[in-house]
Amino acid sequence: MNKKILTTLLIATCGFGHAQETYPGFQNFVRQVQMPTDGSEGLVWNVPVAANGEQLSPLEINPGGARFELHTVNSDPFIGYLLDTKYVGSYVPVAEVQIRTEDPYETVPRTRADRPFNVEITINGLLNGASDPEPSKQVKVLHHAQSYGVDGNSAGIDRDQAILLGQGIINANGTRTMQYLVNSVPGADRAKIRGEERFSVFSLADYQAPESHLDSVYVQIWPVADGTISGLSPGQLVRFQAPNVTIALNDLYPDSQVYTQVYKGAESLGTEGRVISGSALIINEAVPQNRILTLTNWDDVITSDGAWTMELLAHTPFGVDRLAHVTFDVDRTISVNGSVTTIE
Repeated sequence: MNKKILTTLLIATCGFGHAQETYPGFQNFVRQVQMPTDGSEGLVWNVPVAANGEQLSPLEINPGGARFELHTVNSDPFIGYLLDTKYVGSYVPVAEVQIRTEDPYETVPRTRADRPFNVEITINGLLNGASDPEPSKQVKVLHHAQSYGVDGNSAGIDRDQAILLGQGIINANGTRTMQYLVNSVPGADRAKIRGEERFSVFSLADYQAPESHLDSVYVQIWPVADGTISGLSPGQLVRFQAPNVTIALNDLYPDSQVYTQVYKGAESLGTEGRVISGSALIINEAVPQNRILTLTNWDDVITSDGAWTMELLAHTPFGVDRLAHVTFDVDRTISVNGSVTTIE
């Protein structure tokens, strides 16, 4: 082959453009990995690139082909993403993997531990002639899963340590869609899973080129949030001043709006109450968050005596979740007992 090609950066510019807008510290680059005919990885060359556009590859393409990877890296905190990868060779089919979740976040596909996701694999360019070489007739699909560990994220993980869950062969062009109702990331507490699942497509090896990575995408799985309300117990009688309340929030989904509200009566999911000042949070991050809030001087939301409910709510791309609630009683009536006497 021995020629240069245009490296098209549009393979993931949508997602990277979003990352640049949200996280100004991100920098992106294309890594070209030469694939010699002996199956090993040869010269590696990294080229800083803009968020979109095209340019010539820095190295000529060997007969064994070359792999191009689009990376983005944030320096503070240090975290990197492999956004897309493409292999260029003599006769290599084209593969595209897409993962669709209920979260519209563009940088990296992500979802919550209790939510489903879909995987679409599109193959083009496969041949079916009797004399066509085997690598031109079929591709291999691999499915891996990897846990980030307790309180972990993707920073610094070794993806070579991922667990292979399954593999298969695709020998026809077209798009295949697979639905996963539950994730397969290892972990005992399924609500608190942190990790990723990766779906990859590889070409087959032959005498001229090694097995080559055509495309892969991973979906990040984040835990279900939980929260507590302390300082106010069920059935507690509030007389004249409302007590200070501590709100503890754990594993808030990276895209969350959280607040604490109060309404008259017993707890009833879906009731719209009055939001307590200082209790609202907007989370727009790359990884789950923990928060602790102290609510003081919230008497203004209590307008009459009787039963009241305090409720901790979180809005995410998956809907509204109630993280905690407590029903208490209010009695601010002042009773005066006395007697009147007269002297005649």
